[in-house]
Amino acid sequence: MITPPYLQKGDTIAIVSTARKNIDDNLKPTIDMLEGWGLKVKIGNTIGLDYYQLAGTTEQRTADFQEQMDNPNIKAIWCVRGGYGTVKIIDNLDFTKFKQNPKWIIGFSDVTVLHSHLNRMGIESLHAIMPVSVARATDEAKNSLCTALFGEKLQYTLDCDALNHIGKAKGELVGGNLSILYSLLGSESAIDCNDKILFIEDLDEYLYHIDRMMMNLKRNGCLSSLKGIIVGGMTDMKDNDIPWGRNALEIIEDTVEGLNIPIIYNFPAGHIRDNRTLIFGRQVSIEVTAETSKVVFE
Repeated sequence: MITPPYLQKGDTIAIVSTARKNIDDNLKPTIDMLEGWGLKVKIGNTIGLDYYQLAGTTEQRTADFQEQMDNPNIKAIWCVRGGYGTVKIIDNLDFTKFKQNPKWIIGFSDVTVLHSHLNRMGIESLHAIMPVSVARATDEAKNSLCTALFGEKLQYTLDCDALNHIGKAKGELVGGNLSILYSLLGSESAIDCNDKILFIEDLDEYLYHIDRMMMNLKRNGCLSSLKGIIVGGMTDMKDNDIPWGRNALEIIEDTVEGLNIPIIYNFPAGHIRDNRTLIFGRQVSIEVTAETSKVVFE
């Protein structure tokens, strides 16, 4: 895997939208934070565009992202928010210059499209908070992004969750939003689970949808080929009038039954305030005991 250059003070980070529009004047906390880290900020052309739900047309969003990828003065690209729409631009992007001079792509949720696509290209990326969530993010979430961007050691030690599966594993971390990973299966951007450690999270899904998506991963052979699993926030799940009968974590637990691998539940990442940074494509060690869970990035 290729690691993009870590940031240094004075570098410029671009904020763009690949999906849902951001027309509100809500980026001051983000700009203040980045400038406090010694970075410069470039606001992309898609910020403020209003095309129904999206931040401009497919062509406008493609052009903005392409410009930031090809600009040698931009050292990282931070997607302003998620929603839906990144998949509509991914096949229009030309990664030729980017592969020669890679830079950090940052975000989560719908940005999983980019994470999975970049992983198949052999380039690391950052699953982390996004600009619209900086104002409400925890200090731990913000500090973890700073740690990762500047190349400092990233590791976490957490209290053990009752559902956890004890064990140790080491492998490349992949994953992101479960709904997006499910939607990419069969495409050039599909996740490769072989000998990997999988991270998943999701938001605002019906519980039977979670079951459907997990069963799809299972039947595709993804789960049986993993070395470990990290489950983040399963936030604001919905149920039908006739209850499904299991919550999201129990659904996941049912699906992974019989896998002899370590599993961490309720990891602080996803659609939650404490959305800690993960380095996708990086070798990571996980150790789960009866007392703690440790996640250490090489």
